[in-house]
Amino acid sequence: MRFNKTYLALAMTAILVTTGCSSTEEEGLADSTQGTDASTSGLADGSMSGSQFGSGNGSSFGSGSGANLGPEFSDPSNPLSKQVIYFEIDSSQVKQEYVPVVAAHARYLASHPNQHVILSGHADERGSSEYNIALGEQRSKSVERMMRSQGVTASQLEVVSYGEEKPVVSGHDESAWQQNRRVEVGYQ
Repeated sequence: MRFNKTYLALAMTAILVTTGCSSTEEEGLADSTQGTDASTSGLADGSMSGSQFGSGNGSSFGSGSGANLGPEFSDPSNPLSKQVIYFEIDSSQVKQEYVPVVAAHARYLASHPNQHVILSGHADERGSSEYNIALGEQRSKSVERMMRSQGVTASQLEVVSYGEEKPVVSGHDESAWQQNRRVEVGYQ
């Protein structure tokens, strides 16, 4: 009987994780300025994992993208040069200061229909792995909804969540956690 309970618990966990992390292209394309807020009080500690695209400072894009991007992406005064969107703790709502950045990327993508991006969601280390994967996905979906509402097609966007698995900064304090709560806009 103990084996059956353990097996049932594992199966239910797998179903919940699979269901909670699935996404559809049509899901929640409502308001372009309001993200989905995924707040919870169940978090304990905090930090997240790694950057796929570079330093994580919000103003540089990694050199490994392979995308052929114009000079506007390296001009620090252009919002397209910022390819990291940061979030508050336990939130998937895009901060007001990043709305113009998301809008600039949406305009660029809408005018370049053959361009494709991966929206990589991340979380800090606080919370369970499952929670952080779901939160990273919700953050990516918030950015996706904003872009879709501004004319970007679903085929141009891919949502990925790494949860806490790829921190851009190591550390167990607020300065590290702030930089790890992010969505990276990765041009392909």
